[in-house]
Amino acid sequence: MGTHEKLERLVGDLQAHGAEELRVETARRARDFKRSWIRMAEALVHVRDGEAYRGWGYHDFYSYCANELLIRRATADKLTGSFVALQRHAPAVLRRDGLTERVPTCDAVDYFAKALQNGSDTDGPSDRAIDEEAVEELTRAVFEEGAPVTELRKRFNPVFHPKPEGVEQIELIRRATATARKLERMIDDIDGLPRRVVRDGHASLEALKDELTALLARTKATYAEAG
Repeated sequence: MGTHEKLERLVGDLQAHGAEELRVETARRARDFKRSWIRMAEALVHVRDGEAYRGWGYHDFYSYCANELLIRRATADKLTGSFVALQRHAPAVLRRDGLTERVPTCDAVDYFAKALQNGSDTDGPSDRAIDEEAVEELTRAVFEEGAPVTELRKRFNPVFHPKPEGVEQIELIRRATATARKLERMIDDIDGLPRRVVRDGHASLEALKDELTALLARTKATYAEAG
């Protein structure tokens, strides 16, 4: 039985047993949240903030989500965090019907919320200030353009999630090492290659791996000292 069918049955069982309306409605929205994640998120925020789950026999919010709604902790956090971000930064979106006005995806709003958390929009201290123009551009991309999260990552990761200095070089060395290892395995399986060529290939690849390993160690040390 799929998740939708299980939740459909849950809604019927709760209604049949006269369950509290908030509990029934939240289960109903869990069933439908693929079509309306904002309504699902809104219900979860009410359940969480009011601790309604305690009256339904659950010791914490995440147990209720997992066992009754079949929603993982990470999904519950994404939904509630995204809804709170909308309330704070784009309340008008909460009034959109999804038909005449586009509703951004939960993933896009989650990206927006986390991007701001990494900068000066957090309540606590931040290691860096976010460029206000970048925030405005991100806001337009999410709430006006309806850009998917894949596009948001390409456009805004360099601003909101910059990689530490040296990371790209270290990743490149690691990828090259993995490719060399893969090539070693592949040439053994190729029929028709002269054994001399295979032996020379292995020797060259072994030397390359040694050089890459040494280079990786030097690169890590260089950037560790710089940091």
